[in-house]
Amino acid sequence: MIKQLTFFALLLLVISNSLAQSESPYEWDWTKDGIWTGVAIGGTAVGYSLIVNKEDINPEEFARIQNNLQEEIDNINFIDRWAAGNNNEKAGEISDVPFALSFVAPFAMLFDDEINDHTGQYLGMYLESLATTGAMYTITAGLVNRSRPYVYDNSGETGLARRQSGNGQRSFYSGHVAVTATATFYMAKVYSDFNPDASPTGKAFIWGGAAALPAAVGYFRMSAGEHFLTDVALGYLLGAATGILVPELHKKKMDGISIYTTGGQSPLGDDYTAMALRIAF
Repeated sequence: MIKQLTFFALLLLVISNSLAQSESPYEWDWTKDGIWTGVAIGGTAVGYSLIVNKEDINPEEFARIQNNLQEEIDNINFIDRWAAGNNNEKAGEISDVPFALSFVAPFAMLFDDEINDHTGQYLGMYLESLATTGAMYTITAGLVNRSRPYVYDNSGETGLARRQSGNGQRSFYSGHVAVTATATFYMAKVYSDFNPDASPTGKAFIWGGAAALPAAVGYFRMSAGEHFLTDVALGYLLGAATGILVPELHKKKMDGISIYTTGGQSPLGDDYTAMALRIAF
């Protein structure tokens, strides 16, 4: 999380007004969006504090799980039950690779001529998206207690200290997947909006990559015993939604288009009322 906050700070230093040469589909307000981003970064810091101070699992709760392990596993919903006891730490290390890649992937879009004319706006919305996801995830993970799958590992491969630690109580939901999905879907959404006439094949490749990267992270996080399927699914959904909706909320209003009611009499003498569309060029 410290690395993420440092990333936010570095990104803020890079953001500046760019000399735009092409038309952007977005609007950016340094005051409103600055407040939004600042509040989101503040929320991330608060959530991180909650995570750091998260208490270890209650000893009585852990004893109940340990003494009735199979019964506790059987009580987990059928969607998640299969992951209980997973403990592949190597998979956890592998998951960090696509996770880290997702942070830098959107910067590749700066090679696009349409986007790099609006670098400040593009990076500002990216930071806003990441900060929004960061705030939602950290606060949720800090407040909600749910044992990670490796807490149910009684094979001896996962040490008691790790199983009982506060870190083991923040399975809900997957922050790795949420952040990865935010970054990749943001990249795909903004590319599509800046390049509406791009080839369908190129767009399919970008959207396919955007969908695959967080899915890969989720697979390895579950294999590592860090999260259940529902944790990954929710992280994916919320991350992708943020990556898409933040740019969408910045889309320019179509001021030249208006819809209004009208009425009159047709050439045949019939009275009518209708909805009219007016487009001003």
